[in-house]
Amino acid sequence: MSPSKFRLVMNLWPPFLFSGIRVREIAPGWRAVRVELRQRWYNRNYVGTHFGGSLFAMTDPFWMIMALQALGRDYIVWDKAATIEFVKPGRGTVTARFALDEAALDAIRAATAGGEKTLHWFETPVTDASGETVALVRKQIYVRRKRETGAG
Repeated sequence: MSPSKFRLVMNLWPPFLFSGIRVREIAPGWRAVRVELRQRWYNRNYVGTHFGGSLFAMTDPFWMIMALQALGRDYIVWDKAATIEFVKPGRGTVTARFALDEAALDAIRAATAGGEKTLHWFETPVTDASGETVALVRKQIYVRRKRETGAG
């Protein structure tokens, strides 16, 4: 699926659609993604700031999907672990930006070259309109080259 079609699908996916999460950009080659969450009455918490679950959800699938697309069909890529640190109350529109660089891909390829698995951490700040971090999300992905199956 192309990045533009995937963006459309993600924006219609019920967990994103009904939380107000919008994928604004997926770069050609799957190397960069920008996601926004506008504050609405239905995604605020008890004290009137962004609901933490929505802040986490807006970052959830992207590192795994970007790595899978960049590495190709010879690799197995899964989400393994995640953490979120709430830095300050989030209000208004918040943004998460993901940029998958060649150095991270080279490190993953090197670590898995002999068939071993690797666990790689990525970090994503969620920022408000003034650029201040409201939450810091860390995602760990599991990556392994697929095992070759041969006849007999």
